[in-house]
Amino acid sequence: MAEYQSRVHAVSRAAAGVDEGLRAYMLRVYNYMLVGLGLTGMVAYITANTSLRDVFFTAVPGTNAFAPNMLGMIAIFAPIGLVLLLSIRLHRMSFATAQTTFWIYCGLMGISIASILLIYTGASVARVFFITAITFGAMSLWGYTTKRDLSSWGSFLFMGLIGIVIASVVNMFLASSMMQWIISVLGVIIFTGLTAYDTQRIKSEYVHFQGGEMADKMAIMGALRLYLDFINLFIMLMFLLGQRR
Repeated sequence: MAEYQSRVHAVSRAAAGVDEGLRAYMLRVYNYMLVGLGLTGMVAYITANTSLRDVFFTAVPGTNAFAPNMLGMIAIFAPIGLVLLLSIRLHRMSFATAQTTFWIYCGLMGISIASILLIYTGASVARVFFITAITFGAMSLWGYTTKRDLSSWGSFLFMGLIGIVIASVVNMFLASSMMQWIISVLGVIIFTGLTAYDTQRIKSEYVHFQGGEMADKMAIMGALRLYLDFINLFIMLMFLLGQRR
């Protein structure tokens, strides 16, 4: 009996250790994501409200609109390459390199977000950001606490994501407001689901990468996934709820 109780206590202590380590790991992931969002917001504000605006954007004659110039297009599409770099080379990178790549990515995303600040009013940007934060927080909390296995969502959400990307590329040529509305509605649904799915996935990954540099790098990758969910959810909601200047 005493031996059985000893084993129970040992298992309980081990479980408590895992829970404490998991909380610390998830807190690290969220901290990286929040700092990344802060960096993006700062770069976006500076770009939209200083002379940097003219470096990356060109005023459209006869309107109050701005369009990205060649340098702006490079800055807007460069983050795609950095995401691929982190996804493919993460295991071979040092932690410092992975972290630096993540910060550069967040900074470049600020230039893309600056275009939103130039199109929509500050009040609507603040309102949509608040809505995004509440939605993201609720779904991430649910993804972390739910006992339901969300792994079956993965293929469905991924197919939906690919569909949105293809439709967005097509709509760049069609410029259909109706198609953009449909893309935005579907995007809100998909990135809301991805927030819960990615949170649970990050939580489950901790079991395989407890401690060491690999765990630190996986925290960066987890932060990137949640960052992408937040940013894309924000962009889709801006298309639906934002008030243009």
